[in-house]
Amino acid sequence: MEISDYIVADDRRLVELVLAGDNIAFEYLFNRYQESIHRLFIQRTGNVQDADDLLQETFIKVYINIHRYNPAYTFGQWVYTIARNTFVDYARKRQEDMPIDEKYSSSPSTSPTPEENFINLQQRSQIKRILESMPERYRQLIVMRFFDEYSYEEIAAKLQLPLGTVKTRIHRAREQMLRLLSIIDLH
Repeated sequence: MEISDYIVADDRRLVELVLAGDNIAFEYLFNRYQESIHRLFIQRTGNVQDADDLLQETFIKVYINIHRYNPAYTFGQWVYTIARNTFVDYARKRQEDMPIDEKYSSSPSTSPTPEENFINLQQRSQIKRILESMPERYRQLIVMRFFDEYSYEEIAAKLQLPLGTVKTRIHRAREQMLRLLSIIDLH
């Protein structure tokens, strides 16, 4: 693949390439997000060295778990979630290592940054628009499964449908959501 192809490829395409064994594609994903995540860590820790370590740890987790990425969300949202969780682990560990007199004096902020608030708001409004455009039977299944966190069996019992029908419809509903998400991402 030519360098220009990597530059113009969207995140999903780069993820596909990484999953196919293309490490150069991962470098391009890293380069797209490293600065903003590093800035986030500096803001939270106040320490460049800790921010560097957290950035490295975050992208190691991204690389190891990239097969778990769900294209229903933007790659940036997924990376920020990993970064936030990495920071929470770091803050928890620091709290455990602190002397007792320092432990309760102040703690690092775990409130969302403006970037995280914007991403969360954007994600919620995007999902709401997609759900509103879906047929009611799919919308109901998505809400029950992913928002209300019902099991497949609970959904089948509640809707009085065979389990296989529920699984098939949820699969179709997810596919429709992904199609609608990809249409929105193109605009």
